[in-house]
Amino acid sequence: MRAQMERILIIEDEEKIARFIELELEHEGYKVDKAFNGREGLEKFQSYPFDLIILDIMLPELNGIEVLRRIRQVSDIPVIMLTARDAVVDKVTGLDSGADDYITKPFAIEELLARIRVAFRKSVNHNDKKIQEELVVGDLCLNPKKREVYVRGNLVNLTKREFDLLNYLMENKNIVLSRETILERIWGYDYYGENNAVDVYIRYLRSKIEEPYGLKFIYTVRGVGYVIKDE
Repeated sequence: MRAQMERILIIEDEEKIARFIELELEHEGYKVDKAFNGREGLEKFQSYPFDLIILDIMLPELNGIEVLRRIRQVSDIPVIMLTARDAVVDKVTGLDSGADDYITKPFAIEELLARIRVAFRKSVNHNDKKIQEELVVGDLCLNPKKREVYVRGNLVNLTKREFDLLNYLMENKNIVLSRETILERIWGYDYYGENNAVDVYIRYLRSKIEEPYGLKFIYTVRGVGYVIKDE
């Protein structure tokens, strides 16, 4: 079992297949969520951070290619396309739209698991290269390697917790993060402190990166959590 479980979203309209994949992935130690149409899948992706998506092409409401295109507008999360259609044009369309891999039904679960492991290895290597890059949202700039934050070129002093929280928000810009998710990722699974810790630290951040400059980066989504918007 992993120290920190990777989270996988399955977007598949055939519920029996989705449930089968879910059981196998959970057995391997992954944390899994499911959606049975394209619109629901996109909403779940937008409301909760995942580490990988298994995405069917033939979906009701929004097809898989359109879902993938919208995901790629805001995220480079690994996506494995899953479909019964094996025409070359479908593979090309999926890969050209930003899919990391492609597997055709029927498939052996061992093959899917292997492709997931490869996708995660590629993602880790990609993220290692990106760690030197800066995260930018408007006039806000964060350097993960140097652990420095600038607003309009001015260095802002943050505590470790403030920096980690801001870094997490900026890594997931334009995605609404629930308070529970933030607590879990920044404070840890075993956190037993005040349940308003996230709200308190958001206020700290706003007092340092927004209020002195008359700017707005962090938005509250009532009843859910927070999001940094790149507008």
